[in-house]
Amino acid sequence: MTQTTENDYLGGRVKITQPAVGYRAGVDPVLLAASVPAVPGQTVLELGTGVGTAALCLEARVGGLSLTGLELQPEYAALARANGRRNGAEFEVVTGDLAAMPAALKQRTFDHVIANPPYFDRAAGFAATDSGRETAMGEATPLSVWLQVAAKRVAPKGFLTFIHRAERLADLLIALPSAMGSIQVQPLQPRHGRDAQLLILRARHSGRAKLRLHAPIRMHEGDEHASDAEDYTPQIRNILRFGGSLPMPD
Repeated sequence: MTQTTENDYLGGRVKITQPAVGYRAGVDPVLLAASVPAVPGQTVLELGTGVGTAALCLEARVGGLSLTGLELQPEYAALARANGRRNGAEFEVVTGDLAAMPAALKQRTFDHVIANPPYFDRAAGFAATDSGRETAMGEATPLSVWLQVAAKRVAPKGFLTFIHRAERLADLLIALPSAMGSIQVQPLQPRHGRDAQLLILRARHSGRAKLRLHAPIRMHEGDEHASDAEDYTPQIRNILRFGGSLPMPD
């Protein structure tokens, strides 16, 4: 990794250095961060933290969090550490494979475990040419392992929050360990009349509430993209530009 870019998130409240070529954080980690029901003083583990965008956006919104990230790729982990320092966050980044949990994390649990796992099953698609992007986007470690590992790190009454593709909902629900209950699914719809493309899944350790499938949240105004102008709905614009939250109904 030789070239990087400097990018602003949340209207400049979070400044991120990331690779110029390879996996680059878009809106998904920001939406993930907006949906986590964290409060100051809690602990957060992000699996597959990349350059730390989701964790650092969460800290910018909530404040007073103790952040930990686990990242497989050393170059991305180094950038995440630097981004944590740059943004003044308490952010420990561990380099390692979630399928072989590093000793530094094995005996620890967290109030929140969050993840934006690789979206694409490479048995049904093609690999990216850039190795960093492929590791971030191609599912080498099964989604079921992500969920099992995440659930083991969630403290009693703590929360697991994932963002993923809508077509993987069945895989998410089937693989979610039985210790995780009070499941909530928030579909994210690109436009009016379109099927949801993304969803946020939240579950609580030892939760007993019934599963809830919420009404979709629309990302963009209008039925189609009519110009180059930004057309996010006010709710999504507030999240992306001003650090607003994406709460799920109680």
